[in-house]
Amino acid sequence: MPAGLVALGLGSFGIGLTEFVIAGLLPQVSSGLDVSEAAAGWLISGYALSVAIGAIVLTALTTGLHRKAVLVGLVALFVAGNLLTALAPTYAVAMLGRIVAALCHGSFFGIGSLVARRMVPPQRASRAVAVMFAGLTVANVLGVPFGALIGERWGWRATFWAITGIGVLAMAALAVWVPAWAGAVDADHRTAGLRPQLHAFRSSQVWLTLAATALGYGGMFGAFSYIAYTFTDVAGFSTDDVAWLLVVYGCGLVAGNVAGGRGADRDRDRTLLVSLAGLAATLAVFGLLADERIASVVLVFLMGVFGFASVPGMITRVTDAAGGAPLAASANVSASNVGNALGAWLGGLAISAGLGYRSPLFVGAAIVTAGLAVMIVTARTAPPRLTAPAPPAGRAPRAEDHVPATNR
Repeated sequence: MPAGLVALGLGSFGIGLTEFVIAGLLPQVSSGLDVSEAAAGWLISGYALSVAIGAIVLTALTTGLHRKAVLVGLVALFVAGNLLTALAPTYAVAMLGRIVAALCHGSFFGIGSLVARRMVPPQRASRAVAVMFAGLTVANVLGVPFGALIGERWGWRATFWAITGIGVLAMAALAVWVPAWAGAVDADHRTAGLRPQLHAFRSSQVWLTLAATALGYGGMFGAFSYIAYTFTDVAGFSTDDVAWLLVVYGCGLVAGNVAGGRGADRDRDRTLLVSLAGLAATLAVFGLLADERIASVVLVFLMGVFGFASVPGMITRVTDAAGGAPLAASANVSASNVGNALGAWLGGLAISAGLGYRSPLFVGAAIVTAGLAVMIVTARTAPPRLTAPAPPAGRAPRAEDHVPATNR
């Protein structure tokens, strides 16, 4: 495995911790900053909104710059944001720190996915993206317990100091281990400017893939947002059980990421269709069997597996459809966050309507089914260059392999 992929994985691990760790620190943060827990919860919402905006804006502003330098700069922004949060004397400053840290999130994964692909032969492109996203999935497993452990012993600020340190290590690893040629934009010169990147969005395949991403990820997140209530109020687990049940879910994310990367390198569209169909079925069955404890444990694991199996393939697909435009890769991250907001909102509406804590699972299944329908249309209308098999594994990669298909 190229060391550069390890560096990208370390960066995604730090970013993932920043996103997830706050959930286990809300009581301490609200007490320490003298705000309500509802107000402290905006540190999560503010982060998510900033991810969606920053993914597009920062990628557009850095168009044409050397991608390795951009990645190092994005992690530097991440370090600054977490340092600001750790030092924050007031709630407003803490929110500012969260916003600054979030701005790098989408662009890092969007641009990082292109750099990761260039470090491996074409037939391993999705697996390379999966290695980068592995840091995010591991952070999902460790984020809340990590934050809770450090926060309980040394206070919530210590958690953000630790994440700041991880960011510094990631920045150094990117600077040392990512080869300069992997971040060069010369091979992708036709998408180096902002206008050509915007032109890439004229492709219906780009928009269809983004829609499938938003609906697929949004359906899962709509169910996940209320899963703690499903466990305690429907399945009868105690509140103490929720932590290890979320670890089971996180392990599913890790497994799904690995399987999805490998599957997408063999047959990308089939992998995406299977993962979305599997997720829709899992959520529907989960809704029916939510009162069964053993079934709940198995199904929350499968929810993680199928929920994240589509991620590597979706991000390589949208960038291929866009001819390698970084803006499209970052837009994929924005689409998933828009989907998250939509899924959580619709799940909340179902609960408010008195449909109970099973209802977000059925709502999520319906949203993912819509995403599956979009993906079926996307796959059937795809041009040959998006469905062509990867080069044989035995052939050595050539320089032209890294040039987007639309530029050949």
